[in-house]
Amino acid sequence: MASAGSLFAGASSDGEKAVEYIVSVYPERSAAIYHKGEPVNFEIYLEHNRQPATEGAVVWKLSKDGVFPPLQTGTATLNAEGRAVVTGTLGEPGFLQCEVTFKGSDKNYTALAAAGIDPSDIQPSLPKPADFDAFWAEKKKQLAAVPINPKLTSVPPPAGRAGVETFEFQADCIGNPASGYYARPVGAKPKSCPALLYVEGAGVVPTDLLAPTRYAQKGVLALDLNAHGIPVGKPREYYNDLANGELKDYRVRGRESRDTYYFLGMYLRALRGLDFLTSQPEWDGRTLIVVGVSQGGAQSLAATSLDPRVTFTVACVPGQCDPSGPVVGRIAGWPKVVPKGPDGKLDPTVLEAMRYFDTVNFATRIKTPVYGWVGFCDVTCPPTGSYAAFNQLAGPKSIINDPVRGHDAGGPGVWGAISKAVDAHIAGQGKAAQ
Repeated sequence: MASAGSLFAGASSDGEKAVEYIVSVYPERSAAIYHKGEPVNFEIYLEHNRQPATEGAVVWKLSKDGVFPPLQTGTATLNAEGRAVVTGTLGEPGFLQCEVTFKGSDKNYTALAAAGIDPSDIQPSLPKPADFDAFWAEKKKQLAAVPINPKLTSVPPPAGRAGVETFEFQADCIGNPASGYYARPVGAKPKSCPALLYVEGAGVVPTDLLAPTRYAQKGVLALDLNAHGIPVGKPREYYNDLANGELKDYRVRGRESRDTYYFLGMYLRALRGLDFLTSQPEWDGRTLIVVGVSQGGAQSLAATSLDPRVTFTVACVPGQCDPSGPVVGRIAGWPKVVPKGPDGKLDPTVLEAMRYFDTVNFATRIKTPVYGWVGFCDVTCPPTGSYAAFNQLAGPKSIINDPVRGHDAGGPGVWGAISKAVDAHIAGQGKAAQ
């Protein structure tokens, strides 16, 4: 099923800072879903000192996905209540974005919103490679030949987090080791705990000890896995140096071949993290969850696709979706790894390699429940790519649509909603076992 997010108006203010003007825009329909060729009304509202602006005009722009040449532009005059309406259409499945700007005396005030146009009809831009399954089966075979050799080093839990044990984690893998922070309830009995793997978003940042600790306090075995297999618990400068040096532009490293692309190691480390969790005597043997946002969303879908033990997946604004989107006139998802040549066409060698890391193709193999979040104004991991992937899922899915959110997937309400979804799955698994 799909549902709308809790906010429907993209506004130029966060509601906390005092500003002279606030401009907002929202699709007329609360669900923000329309059909091809159907008129989409965007309602605009301007406030001046917290009251409806009694005069003025706004500049508006309608575009596909927020990046393609504007379909229409114009100026709308506000009525006495500070309101105006802009109408547009899109003749294909996708997302129609409305950008509104009010030019104040001191600065410009801008707001965004978008509507989904038959998003459930968005299909992959290219078919899954014929040997996709065979390629990953061979990589899994190679990984299985490497003993896990897990190493746990006790570390103090975050302040005020009683009842848990926390550890630095490391395990052997192909290439870099799997690394992260692991947390478990103190005194957990054998076969008593669900297990959860959290996979990180983009960048080179310190791994979070608090995230697995929170889940461990709920009786869950939880591992926060570092995306790069690097040591955890180092000073911030350590990670900054890696981000500016050895791991700079890791997103495109080895992209010329499916056997050398950087994300191959990242996906295998996610599988190794699942191997570790399911080898723990406290694991209940039935509940295995993967949670990821952005780059983490790509890892969570890949890991679920490749490990049939996973029972529930969170993939919010997932990365690596539909890198071949430009082939059919769509925006490519992060990491936007396929370059264009002088002729404007996608590099064929890189394009072919990236098909093996496209979450759209991993999604075709997933039959267990998936919880997703889509920002309609996201140009980093665009909603067209997310829906190209989500539409391939064969199992139950709950997709939260937010017409005004971009790539700020950690914004208000998101993590609380994720936690509730995870808790509900764990509770359902417990009832099923009774």
